[in-house]
Amino acid sequence: MSNRLIGAIPFSITQQPSTENVCQEQESADNAAPQNAVTYVYQAKLAELCCNVTAIWCKNLTNHSLSITVAKPCQESHNICKIDVNSSQLWGKKGLKSFVIDGRRVDVYWDFRHAKFSSNPEPCSEYYVALVSKAEVVLLLGDLMTDAYKRTRSKPALEEAKLMYKKENVLGKRLFCTRAMLEVGKEEHDIVIEISLSGPNDPEMWITLDGTVEIRIMNLNWRFRGNEIVMLNDFPVEIFWDVHDWLFSDQGTGQGLFIFKPRRLDWESNHSDPGSRNSQYDSPKESSSTTEFCHFLYAWKTE
Repeated sequence: MSNRLIGAIPFSITQQPSTENVCQEQESADNAAPQNAVTYVYQAKLAELCCNVTAIWCKNLTNHSLSITVAKPCQESHNICKIDVNSSQLWGKKGLKSFVIDGRRVDVYWDFRHAKFSSNPEPCSEYYVALVSKAEVVLLLGDLMTDAYKRTRSKPALEEAKLMYKKENVLGKRLFCTRAMLEVGKEEHDIVIEISLSGPNDPEMWITLDGTVEIRIMNLNWRFRGNEIVMLNDFPVEIFWDVHDWLFSDQGTGQGLFIFKPRRLDWESNHSDPGSRNSQYDSPKESSSTTEFCHFLYAWKTE
């Protein structure tokens, strides 16, 4: 298995949609650590246009919301629909908002009246959010599919929306847990990242998939950035990590980045200033034509 150092992450994948300012502005207002947030980016066909649809779930002590952004190809304009998931009003828990793309109406229907929640920003079950264009449900979130089709009086779109990537913030001290769909059309997998940065042994890190430790990094202070390939049900998954800030920040806090990608990447050699901590490394280079799924996990270590 490879153990290359991670370099620059592909700009086309990691550039944050402008609507993530919804979360960032709230974080600044609260003067706190980054809140729990999950971002999904889909490719969907709306009003006969192939658009990127971004769904951002945000949650902290004062804010619990879903923001939906639609971006047309090669344009900066966005259409934003923000839903207050914690609304105390009944009409806020079930509603409809509309906007226009190229002269065509697009509707967002939602129903959170019976939604089940956990500590995660997005509901566990008993809800739906439906994006409707030309009497077709082009994107459907949640498990109440029958209710969504009945209320919208629409049929499923001929071209199903495709999940491009998932990106999330997770806060913790030693454990960081998430779920990711690493095989298209299959159930999500449980991912647990555990770290030990103090004690009699050198700093260590474990990455567990579905209860099995797939990667154990000893001497983490030397291997704080790297990648390995693991086999998950005979399916290769490449895992990248960068936990430099956990080890070398003044307070031992900060952000660790993990990427789970269910296919191999092409590699290019990169060279930078010898004085840089990224003086020489290999970095993943993404083809502009590919739409393969990636899961980005930003693990924020707290005191």
